[in-house]
Amino acid sequence: MMQMSWTDLSTNIGKIWNTELWKSGEAQIHLSQVVIALTLIIVGVIVIRWVGSRLVKRALSASNASQNTVFAFRKLFSFLAYVLIVLIALPVAGIPITIFAVLGGALAIGVGFGAQNLLNNLISGMILIAERPIRIGDIVELENERGRIEEIGNRCVRIKRYDGVHVLVPNSYFLEQRVVNWTLVSTEIRSTVTVGVAYGSPIDKVRELMLEAASKHEKIVQELPIEVFFDDFGDNSLTFNLMFWTAVEAPMDIRRVQSDVRFKIDKLFAENEIVIAFPQRDVHLDTLKPLEIKMTQSDA
Repeated sequence: MMQMSWTDLSTNIGKIWNTELWKSGEAQIHLSQVVIALTLIIVGVIVIRWVGSRLVKRALSASNASQNTVFAFRKLFSFLAYVLIVLIALPVAGIPITIFAVLGGALAIGVGFGAQNLLNNLISGMILIAERPIRIGDIVELENERGRIEEIGNRCVRIKRYDGVHVLVPNSYFLEQRVVNWTLVSTEIRSTVTVGVAYGSPIDKVRELMLEAASKHEKIVQELPIEVFFDDFGDNSLTFNLMFWTAVEAPMDIRRVQSDVRFKIDKLFAENEIVIAFPQRDVHLDTLKPLEIKMTQSDA
């Protein structure tokens, strides 16, 4: 009885293993072929990812290629390798590649209705890697989002904001919408610090101290012009703008440099008795007629 049970079990497994899933003319696809093909593809994907990561590490350590060039090479290598592993796995599993010619019509309909956005973002990702309007490490601004690009994937771009939150943006967005890339051509960005001083302050000294505050900061590019502009005669102050160029490596660099410069300006102004203005209002009394003054005693 036990022997018969094992025999029946093996027979049933064999039937399931050889179950016919699809047939068209002489072409047949069995469950065993699909399992073998999927196994080969999964193993191939794991090997490709491992080899890709090893190649990236070696390329970054052994060559002077930029991170973006290595990343583009890895994407191209992965894409070609995935196609190759599928072309190898199907014949090994006994699935004729010509079978896809029969399934092409149904696949095209499915793609047309259900995978438009997926294909759009996939093709957009390839264009982004080839054309490079954005690169890994670039600081970009999208509407109200600003941060550094960490990865350009097959479907979306991963951006890390100032606050550490990661934002996923579809690849097609960067080709269809307005995107500000702060570091597309250069990492040097011009910044402005505005200061208002009290009327009567020595403006030449103000200019000298503001230039001094910017001339000693390590993040400010000294080779590019550092200028002070007398911007306006304001309601409560004389307004000056200090303009300088900052070498940006992280999204918060500009704010840090501006803050440091303001600290330095406040210290230099205090040492030289220059008053940073604050809002003031003059009160005028109508003296054309006598002023009526009353003195009252409180209940306390």
